[in-house]
Amino acid sequence: MSLAGLAAARQLLSFGFKVIVLEGRNRPGGRVYTQKMGQEGKFAAVDLGGSVITGIHANPLGVLARQLSIPLHKVRDNCPLYKPDGTLIGKDIDAKIEFIFNKLLDKVTELRKIMGGLANNISLGTVLEKLRQLYAVARSKDERQLLDWHIANLEYANAGCVSNLSAVHWDQDDPYEMGGDHCFLAGGNWRLIKALCEGVPIFYGQVVDTIKYGNEGVEVIAGDQVFQADMVLCTVPLGVLKRKHIRFEPELPKRKLAAIDRLGFGLLNKVAMTFPHVFWGEDLDTFGCLREHCHQRGEFFLFYGNHTVSGGAVLIALVAGEAAEAFECTDPTVLLHRVLGILRGIFSPKGIDVPDPIQTICTRWGSDPFSYGSYSHVQVGSTGNDYDILAESVWNRLFFAGEATTKQYPATMHGAFLSGLREASCIYQATRGRSNNSRKYMTKSLRQDILADLFRKPDIEVGNLSFIFNSSLDYEKSMGVMKITFRGKGESSNDEELADDCEDPLQQQLLLYTIVSREQARELQLAIGEDEGRLSYLVKDFGLKLMGPSALTNVGHSLISSIAGARRGRGRNRWSAGQPMQSQPQQQMQAQPQLQLPSQRQPQPPLQLQPQPQPQPQLQLQLQAQPQAQQLQVQPQCRSQPQPQLQLQPQSELLQLHPQPQSQSQSQSHLQPQSQPQLQLQPQPQI
Repeated sequence: MSLAGLAAARQLLSFGFKVIVLEGRNRPGGRVYTQKMGQEGKFAAVDLGGSVITGIHANPLGVLARQLSIPLHKVRDNCPLYKPDGTLIGKDIDAKIEFIFNKLLDKVTELRKIMGGLANNISLGTVLEKLRQLYAVARSKDERQLLDWHIANLEYANAGCVSNLSAVHWDQDDPYEMGGDHCFLAGGNWRLIKALCEGVPIFYGQVVDTIKYGNEGVEVIAGDQVFQADMVLCTVPLGVLKRKHIRFEPELPKRKLAAIDRLGFGLLNKVAMTFPHVFWGEDLDTFGCLREHCHQRGEFFLFYGNHTVSGGAVLIALVAGEAAEAFECTDPTVLLHRVLGILRGIFSPKGIDVPDPIQTICTRWGSDPFSYGSYSHVQVGSTGNDYDILAESVWNRLFFAGEATTKQYPATMHGAFLSGLREASCIYQATRGRSNNSRKYMTKSLRQDILADLFRKPDIEVGNLSFIFNSSLDYEKSMGVMKITFRGKGESSNDEELADDCEDPLQQQLLLYTIVSREQARELQLAIGEDEGRLSYLVKDFGLKLMGPSALTNVGHSLISSIAGARRGRGRNRWSAGQPMQSQPQQQMQAQPQLQLPSQRQPQPPLQLQPQPQPQPQLQLQLQAQPQAQQLQVQPQCRSQPQPQLQLQPQSELLQLHPQPQSQSQSQSHLQPQSQPQLQLQPQPQI
């Protein structure tokens, strides 16, 4: 579960929503991943994904860290640069080339204003090279290598090659950058993830392949399991959306599909190494190395010393641009040999011995099937508006969050976090709008309550089969509902799961339904044999399909309403799960109080509250028997959690989707942070 998903889940839970999180990985965090490295008895925390809190002023992650009493370490400005032979780059030439690089970027800005729309299909790399040649700068070997280092640093910031970045819009988010120092989190960003996960219901290993959405709600399919809810929030990375590994039914709007195609999603990889001791200097957080050739400029161009925050002698080498793509298919042994060669080339001339690392990890974010990259950028043909398009909801049922949905803070951890808060607000507002019109319709949960009440006095009973019909329609072809009750032994965990679909889980009952005619009901009543024979007769001879209560109320809501209406006509005028139901149609819905966000408080009209139904099990299972076989297929779906008392909170269900771990990742970190105070997220208005 990503930072976006965690932020949204906690905010929605605080609003009173029922939330279920589907996580494809076997760990939370998504692209924020802290790995435990080192020897037995001396481990270090290493961030293999998102690592730097970029700008501490007004950054929500900095606020959370302070609330949790997690120390923050400023990334110190001193970053010496070395030639491939280990020679330290002089301050004068370093300052000169940095000035030239910034001037070239300023010229790009001036040029795109002059060219207008003609520059939309030109890359930043093309313009930079033309300007370098035009102004005849960085002509010597040392100057060109140093300029390439600055370009590699820009490619690192954007997770993309300058040859792909839009010359017009690559820096569209610059006005929104957070101020202040860049910081590392002591113990790794896993400490934030762990705190945010507390109290959030997460189902790991749920790889989602299909999302269906419509007027009745949403259905999310993960393998052979089906989850149903009112709304779904999708927080998978842009790389997964680009690969179309999740099928949307109906298909996403063409406007959104086009934005997904236009936006860029690139790579940043790392080689994380733990050493016996710190040999690069205790006072250094970063240092860089120039490369001989232009196509190599992003390979191990920058090193982060994490010894101040990780708990060990940890050094991380970054790989950006073209080099990051080649990195994906290179043997890790070869990569380690190269990076050690660079380190020894820098430090050996100084008489400093570079030992072999105790442990090494090479990331593979580009080949991770649940990210397919690192973070987003504005590539040629795209604009910042594409982030806004990707953030748009579909029918107020399907919502999107993540770093690729925020125009102001893309490619950042705080951007992902804020997008989750934004979508929680959008979901809340959508629920308010829907609840204002919901009195016109009978909700699915209410129909299930009515169905349960109707079967308290069935019209026909035989064995474990019971039938209800419309009493005003007495001809043979009139349709009704049949319920069959399976009584389990309760000897396994599977039985416990199945019990969630029963009216009385303590008795281990499983309820299935189908729609039958009076004629078919009488044939089953007269059939010779036990329930197994009747069930076989029902499925094989009648060709009927058994289904769970939720599926039945979807396809048979009109029939259920007509049966309930007929019974009301003969004196039964109250139909809800153990509670009276008002006879007026506009009062059939539960009261949905309007929860106001702090910035939107308004005077509230008096609320007229109806009693809520009796508690229902949290997880409902939808089971279907196919006509061709007697085996039952189990498909769980969401159901409301128990409500022991009336609460003034929105009562909607939400699913959140997240990716699974990269295949090369190590086992989940088991670092235990110190005891943390309870994290409090205040409701936020829509961002």
